[in-house]
Amino acid sequence: MGRTNIQPGARDGGHPATPRTAVVWAVLRQELDRQFGRSLAVLDVGGGTGGFAVPLAEAGHRVTVVDANPDALAALNRRAAEAKVADRVRAEQGDGDALAGLVEPGSVDLVLCHSVLEVVDDPSRVLGAIATALRPGGAASVLVASRAAAVLSRATNGHLDLATALLTDPDGRAGPRDTLRRRYDAESAAAQLRSAGLRVEQTHGVRVFADLIPAAVGEGDPGALLDLELAAAAHPPYRDIAAQLHLFARRTP
Repeated sequence: MGRTNIQPGARDGGHPATPRTAVVWAVLRQELDRQFGRSLAVLDVGGGTGGFAVPLAEAGHRVTVVDANPDALAALNRRAAEAKVADRVRAEQGDGDALAGLVEPGSVDLVLCHSVLEVVDDPSRVLGAIATALRPGGAASVLVASRAAAVLSRATNGHLDLATALLTDPDGRAGPRDTLRRRYDAESAAAQLRSAGLRVEQTHGVRVFADLIPAAVGEGDPGALLDLELAAAAHPPYRDIAAQLHLFARRTP
């Protein structure tokens, strides 16, 4: 499984960098630079209010956001209008499980699928639809919840029974009240992408330390925390205890 080191100080060309988004933006920036300034057709599955869609549209790309929440899509449209990119952002109401019927096959250069596979009925179906939507050589940015981080979080907060359930459950759930249907490790997530015909090129951890350290420490030196996150993102075992795992994959020609 390939990985690319992200150097401390890497930033998303002008957009605010936070521990929650900086690693993902750094990887996306590599792909946008690789495209030599082309205007890309981007599909953002579950993109909500446009945290990624609007900056991508500001950079000149055409973005379709598919989301089941009409209020989020209304906020997206307002945000796009305020940024003067409404002509490059299209909102489509629907959920990930219905993606195959919402997007033309072979029409997309880049797909974002962030925090979606954990909640849909059938992640394999969603990934299959993503692979079908991509043009040959197109790329997918996939962000999933990490099982290891959830186990550590429950254990360190004294919920040892929930930690044990997360550790032993086949889907990485903490019981019937868990808000997520599944969690992943790097290999199980990569295996699902490969099954859909996508080749994983990079795997990074997102929020390796941000959720572990006292808030006052991060607030006291946010630049140092951000540089630490970027430095550790590609390196096991730090990568593997991150709150989320980011996989960047490509549809083979």
